[in-house]
Amino acid sequence: MAKRKEENFCSPENAKRPRQEEVEDFDKDGDEDEYPDPFTNGTSTLTAAEVGIIESIQLKNFMCHSMLGPFKFGSNVNFVVGNNGSGKSAVLTALIVGLGGKAIATNRGSSLKGFVKDGQNSADISITLRNRGDDAYRANVYGNSIVVQQHISMDGSRSYKLKSETGTVVSTRKEELIAILDHFNIQVDNPVSVLTQEMSKQFLQSKNEGDKYKFFMKATQLEQMKEDYSYIMETKERTKEQISQGEEVNEIEKQLNAIRDNIKIGEDRAARLERKMEEQQVRLNEAENKYKDIQDKLEKISEETNARAPECMALKADVTAKKRAYHEAEIVYSRSLDEYRALKKDDEQLCKRIEELKKSADQSLEPERLERQRKISWLKDRVKALQDQEISVNQEMEQFQQAIEKDKEEHTRIRREELDVKHTLSYNQKQLKELRDSKTDRLKRFGPHVPALLEAIDDAHRRGHFTYKPVGPLGACIHLRDPELALAIESCLKGLLQAYCCHNHSDERVLQALMRKFYSPGTSRPQIIVSEFRNDMYDVRHRAAYHPEFPTVLTALEINNAVVANSLIDMRGIETVLLIKSNSVARAVMQSQKPPKNCREAFTADGDQVFAGRYYSSEYTRPKFLSRDVDSEISELENEVENKKAQILNFQQHLSALEKDIKRNEEFLRRFQLRYKELKMKIRKNISEIQELENIEEHQSVDIATLEDEAQENKVKMKTVEKSMEQQKENMEYLKSLKVEAENKYDAIKLKVNQLAELADPLKDELNIADSEVDTQKRGKRHYEEKQKEHLNTLNKKKRELDMKEKELEEKMSQARQICPERIEVKKSASILDKEISRLRQKIQAEHASHGDREEIMRQYQEAKETYLDLDTKVKTLKRFIKLLEEIMTHRFKTYQQFRRCLTLRCKLYFDNLLSQRAYCGKMNFDHKNETLTISVQPGEGNRAAFNDMRALSGGERSFSTVCFILSLWSIAESPFRCLDEFDVYMDMVNRRIAMDMILKMADSQRFRQFILLTPQSMSSLPSSKLIRILRMSDPERGQMILPFRPVGQEEEENGS
Repeated sequence: MAKRKEENFCSPENAKRPRQEEVEDFDKDGDEDEYPDPFTNGTSTLTAAEVGIIESIQLKNFMCHSMLGPFKFGSNVNFVVGNNGSGKSAVLTALIVGLGGKAIATNRGSSLKGFVKDGQNSADISITLRNRGDDAYRANVYGNSIVVQQHISMDGSRSYKLKSETGTVVSTRKEELIAILDHFNIQVDNPVSVLTQEMSKQFLQSKNEGDKYKFFMKATQLEQMKEDYSYIMETKERTKEQISQGEEVNEIEKQLNAIRDNIKIGEDRAARLERKMEEQQVRLNEAENKYKDIQDKLEKISEETNARAPECMALKADVTAKKRAYHEAEIVYSRSLDEYRALKKDDEQLCKRIEELKKSADQSLEPERLERQRKISWLKDRVKALQDQEISVNQEMEQFQQAIEKDKEEHTRIRREELDVKHTLSYNQKQLKELRDSKTDRLKRFGPHVPALLEAIDDAHRRGHFTYKPVGPLGACIHLRDPELALAIESCLKGLLQAYCCHNHSDERVLQALMRKFYSPGTSRPQIIVSEFRNDMYDVRHRAAYHPEFPTVLTALEINNAVVANSLIDMRGIETVLLIKSNSVARAVMQSQKPPKNCREAFTADGDQVFAGRYYSSEYTRPKFLSRDVDSEISELENEVENKKAQILNFQQHLSALEKDIKRNEEFLRRFQLRYKELKMKIRKNISEIQELENIEEHQSVDIATLEDEAQENKVKMKTVEKSMEQQKENMEYLKSLKVEAENKYDAIKLKVNQLAELADPLKDELNIADSEVDTQKRGKRHYEEKQKEHLNTLNKKKRELDMKEKELEEKMSQARQICPERIEVKKSASILDKEISRLRQKIQAEHASHGDREEIMRQYQEAKETYLDLDTKVKTLKRFIKLLEEIMTHRFKTYQQFRRCLTLRCKLYFDNLLSQRAYCGKMNFDHKNETLTISVQPGEGNRAAFNDMRALSGGERSFSTVCFILSLWSIAESPFRCLDEFDVYMDMVNRRIAMDMILKMADSQRFRQFILLTPQSMSSLPSSKLIRILRMSDPERGQMILPFRPVGQEEEENGS
């Protein structure tokens, strides 16, 4: 089998290394400039194209491909082969889009954003066009190649870069690309230049003969010529109408009346404005004093609250310590009281026993008495041991009780923190959902109903319900110059970012009605600002804050809409608010020194608000509306949500452990309580036995002295315990008084702090209201200042005019003195003189009316004559131009008809000639009057009169006929390259071979043109030629990001297979 050159898009590891000589021939463009005909027996001597053909193309993130190319095309025939999904159609689509074609022309989508690969932010296309020879476009600038790079964004916008051969960017304007395409005669929307599979299928299946005629007209550019001719004829008719209107006009200009004289001087109005200015200044001073008073009160409350906070904490700790000390003293006193009662009871029993023994005279039962004494002694020792155990168990019970109370307090605190974290988690999840929704629609960041509300506003505006279309939300109309200031600007503007602007109250009522459809009652609605729309932004240079290092909110924003800028200036005074990123620097600028001129406040990058005398921390940690990097915001929020979930999990684990500890300690407490009861019962039982033994009448003599000694010792103990109890009671009373005093102090300071907090909340609201009032009074003052300035300018102008009139009067009087040196005193009144003057003027006017003023009549005559001659010259010139235009258009229309006839004849001849190569018969009938084209084809050597419509043919026959029709159009149309997608998909082997030979033969006869053919079929049967280049594409493997390719020879392909 013959060898051929091709490029194989396969993995470099799997492909065999091509022969060195083949690679060199493949890469050198000079080998393709001039060469003998390799597939027509060397009869052609035409050279390769020098301008306009495609040298290479490269795609990135285009359609479903991460990276394709670069593809290096030959100067004549190029076959792009590969299975479906390998990227053939992507190359053809990128060629159309990359050279400025519309998305709809590709039949692959209606918008450019559909060509960006899923998951990516943009797509890039790079196309290299040849630019050699004498017809090169600006060869001294671009060199031998022009690189067209196009960048497509996710929002459907695109930008161009036109580079030279060396990679230097020459231009980024689309007009330059259009000039290049016009110079090379490249028409990407012409089906003859680029014919997609979908367009070919649509053409074949169309039953409308008018559509075929339009296809022919568009392919041959006759349609464009026809549209140009129609436009010129319409222009000629409009010119005729203007001439006819010009001839009917008798007068071109009319004189205007003299200006109004003697405008009344407005001193009264100036005085009124001055009074209003003074009143406005008084109101402004009152508002500023009120604002300062409230600010001082709030600052004083804040300072007092901050000052009392450490005292409150110390008092709370003191109360806790005093309670603990009192409780411990109370326990010690209770134990001493129990001990005293036991000693007192023992003393009573001993005294009773001594009395009984003294009365007893019988000493005969001494052994029995001694035995009872020993048993009583043993029982007392046992009672003492049990009492010690009772005290120990009681202490253990107190310890467990304290541990349970401590765990319960800890459990309550953790539960409260868990609820706070859950609330934060819920807020973050809601914000995360809003951010994810805003990736597809940025407006959803301002509320889920905003896109639907804006659509309703657009619809209402189209219906004429608004005087001017409302503007909003304001946050969507502004852009940050520095993304780091997003939180600062949001903290400053707050709810204004979601607000809307209306021109008047009528528009506001319509917008309120629309909002009620999307916001349910009781929910928060966006603010509506009513202010007359102006095309120009306020001039705030004289009242704006300025700092050489830090911008104001106004200068930190890009605002293209003057209405938005004016509304933010009116509502928030953004020209007076500085933005300082560092908190410490902001404190230094605003508080350590005098604030900059006209600066009321500042905001830091953390959103903190800084005034000259106070500082407020921001409640938010990240921007919600103005952040540009949504993905990073989503990532941070996702991490924060995970952290919050982990915190909740830790809290739950801690709570579970605390609950287990509480349950375990309660179980221990219950056991010790049972043990305590058992000890109590045993103690009472032993004491009862002792009492029974002591109550037995003993007839023996007892050792009364021993009992008396024991009773005496017991009395000493009682006195000691009683004295200790008195001291403990005094100490307990003292600790109780300390505890009560500490509690009273703590309650008082806590009440004071709560009262201060309650006082601060309404003061904050009053401060905001006072701040707004100050802004309103300042705007009113500025309004009256501007009015007064304007009125004073007018007044001064009138005074200057009065001075001029007085000077003019003086000049007239001096002229009168030259006629009559002395002023004549007349006895007639001014009214009589006016009547005489009026009578004389009427007489003069009568003379002028009968004869006229000669100079005025001559002046008017000259003006009318000049106007007439000018119009007459213009009319004659236009008439000559129209006559010449009619002659030219008549000649051009005849030439157009001849050219159209020649093209149709050539198309028919080429079509018949191409069909005859397979013994087919066919004819093409053009009806230019009805604009229809009928194509009939008869396969084989059948009856030549029995022609069939192309829809009646088989798939292969119809595809072959389509190839013949396309080739006939190729022969009569001019374009540096032709692209054809899947031209042989429905052909059998015979039709395919014949069609291939026809295409190669035409390519050989037109070596100055480039042919790019896309097919899923194998090209193994092609003849060997340097004119033929094959780009073989393979399906990308799973996970493969770049499709590599390199040229291989046919032998290597056969060995590989």
